[in-house]
Amino acid sequence: MTEAAPMTGPARSAALLQQRGPRRPPAPPRREGTLLGGLLRTARPKQWVKNLLVIAAPAAAGELFSRPALLQLPLVFVLFTACAAAVYLVNDARDAEADRAHPVKRHRPVAAGQVPVPVAYAVGAGLAVLAPAIAAWRCSPAVCALLVAYLALQLAYCVSLKHVLVVDLAVVTTGFLMRAVVGGLALGIPLSRWFLITTGFGALFMVAAKRYSEAVQMAGKAGATRALLTEYTTGYLRFVWQLAAGVAVLGYCLWALEEGGVPHTSVLPWRQLSMVAFVLAVLRYAVFADRGTAGEPEDVVLHDRALALIGLGWLAMYGLAVADW
Repeated sequence: MTEAAPMTGPARSAALLQQRGPRRPPAPPRREGTLLGGLLRTARPKQWVKNLLVIAAPAAAGELFSRPALLQLPLVFVLFTACAAAVYLVNDARDAEADRAHPVKRHRPVAAGQVPVPVAYAVGAGLAVLAPAIAAWRCSPAVCALLVAYLALQLAYCVSLKHVLVVDLAVVTTGFLMRAVVGGLALGIPLSRWFLITTGFGALFMVAAKRYSEAVQMAGKAGATRALLTEYTTGYLRFVWQLAAGVAVLGYCLWALEEGGVPHTSVLPWRQLSMVAFVLAVLRYAVFADRGTAGEPEDVVLHDRALALIGLGWLAMYGLAVADW
């Protein structure tokens, strides 16, 4: 047998590193920037698009451009944005350690050290108190109660509910539904059952699609970022988003056909025609869900040109139906 050749310096160093085993990834470097800028980034400006749901109920009722709507809805939008920012701040402060293990979330200001954890908690608590107080002063008691309920539910989610199977999906979905409901409450508009069904299950569709995408992308290391993903299977999450998409489409179609045989006075039956755009939008979004690339809903909607064009077409037909043109 021949003797093994002695290892050279570089080879010996590589062998020693291999024997020591893989090293833990270093903590992300402190992110440069101001504290105020970090707080603003933690408030997730991109996700403010979700809060535009506050205009959904007034738009469906044809009250979007009434004087009360023009006075109340901008304020409700700002207050709901403040409540959502409070939740994001508290959530990021609690999840700072877990976020550092995520390839994207480790760049969040709290996880990166730009915003100290105590500051995130303090600002979040301040917004959580200030927004409902302003709602009680300038809006109806119903709006104040809904904001308090939203904060309580979302903070409970941050603390414990996000670790409970199925309940975590329901809580996030309820947050979307509350956004859609608050606009109607601010103006005293009755909410259609089909409106609630379509909004609720449409939100569940997007939430489950996002969870499914996370489960696919983080396979093998899901527990380091969202522990509950290890409890879900991709097959179950696929079933949830497919079921939710079907119910949302059914609810919308029932709303569109609710007039039955009553003749319309507009040029075309826009209300019924809008079903085509709605179904196409769901099918287009499902492409990303099926691929496992449906991340944040606002990113999918804003970055896909085809989906944006379908959405504009739906919005035009929806507006013509409400205006009865």
